Amino acid sequence: MRSSGEKNLIASSGVQDDAISDNAGSIVNGSPSSRRHLILTLLFTITVINFIDRQTVSVLAPVIRAAFHLSNEAYGRIVAAFQFGMMSGELPMGWIMDRWGSRIGLLGAVLVWSSATGAQAFVGSGAKLAATRFWMGSSECGNYSGGMKAVAQLFPIKERTLAIGIFNSGSVIGSVIAPPLVVYLAQHYGFRTAFLVPASMGAVWAALWWLIYRNPARDESTAAVVQEPLRSLLQQPSTWAVMLCRFFVGPVIQFYWYWLPSFLFTAEKMSMTRIGALSWIPFFLGGVGGVAGGWSAGWLQRRAFGQYDVRRITMYGSSILCLTSLAVPFNHNTVVLLLMMSIAIFGHNFLSANMYGAITDLFGENAVGRVTGLTGVAGGLSGLLFPLLTGFLVDRVSYTPVFLLASVMPLVGTVALLVIARRHRFDAVSGR
Repeated sequence: MRSSGEKNLIASSGVQDDAISDNAGSIVNGSPSSRRHLILTLLFTITVINFIDRQTVSVLAPVIRAAFHLSNEAYGRIVAAFQFGMMSGELPMGWIMDRWGSRIGLLGAVLVWSSATGAQAFVGSGAKLAATRFWMGSSECGNYSGGMKAVAQLFPIKERTLAIGIFNSGSVIGSVIAPPLVVYLAQHYGFRTAFLVPASMGAVWAALWWLIYRNPARDESTAAVVQEPLRSLLQQPSTWAVMLCRFFVGPVIQFYWYWLPSFLFTAEKMSMTRIGALSWIPFFLGGVGGVAGGWSAGWLQRRAFGQYDVRRITMYGSSILCLTSLAVPFNHNTVVLLLMMSIAIFGHNFLSANMYGAITDLFGENAVGRVTGLTGVAGGLSGLLFPLLTGFLVDRVSYTPVFLLASVMPLVGTVALLVIARRHRFDAVSGR
């Protein structure tokens, strides 16, 4: 029997009762496992495509900077334009997913960002490239709010973090595929072709999504849950906890995505061919980290650990691994360098799976899309500022202070989440 305080707490989180705290319960029962896993495969695939799109500019950074005569700060502004687009689109995309569902929402997002990806093949200046990157970012953010919405609807609580880890691992698999694919296309067909191929892949995926996915039918108990107003969500400490966490965690992997080729090219004097051959390795191990983070959370949940303890163990442990970023600029041996980056990116993706899982711990399915969007706004803001700071520091100091910041920010974000969203919120919402 719950106390009245617990009931109020649970209601304020958008979860009305035990049946809805596992708000996928009846939906999952009516959705065959094979179809759920097919949809999860599609979510993984579009995340791979999404991150090939994102990585194209970073992989081609040395070529694009030479073609358009860009300084580090000018390149940082292009990265920041994409992040500003992400920040601007997060909340509208989250609202669309909560209002119209993942089928229509993700379809529209993918078609818009694929058009923007293709348009980058035709730009002729840094300013125009920045404009198309903003356009792309404003819709690519729908990947996560739509994916989180689908996972929250289709998977029970104890399977969600693993499902999130699997579809989120597409981000690093995309980062693994991007360097060799983009370098190959650029060297054989010109760098502009490297934008057209992933744009075409997105169009094919959109057709498959429309044919396969259906928004799950809701039963009476789920239908009774009213959409929680945005103002109410912003009044909850848990919302600010997950927003602050993503503010500090998000820019770290983005730094690796967007600046790693430039770092290896300028600081480590690697050729473009060698970058294409080696830079996928840390991202591949990062993909393993995302799946491992989801599996570990499920393993702890099956052994009756409370949700707070699951997140505390997994997130503090993985944020400590992220501290290895500090060692990167001080090692010039290629093997050691790749090892340090691999450990840091493994830890980051392990952490990210549990950060996103915490959103489904703390909020009901009726709010997951918008809360994910709000965390994206926070991540977009830091993702906008961090590239500008990176360009400034690299031009005037070196990469060393940037790697220092990248090493400690995941730990700061973890502390913010677990201190503000305290144990009683996790355990009350999960019905413990």
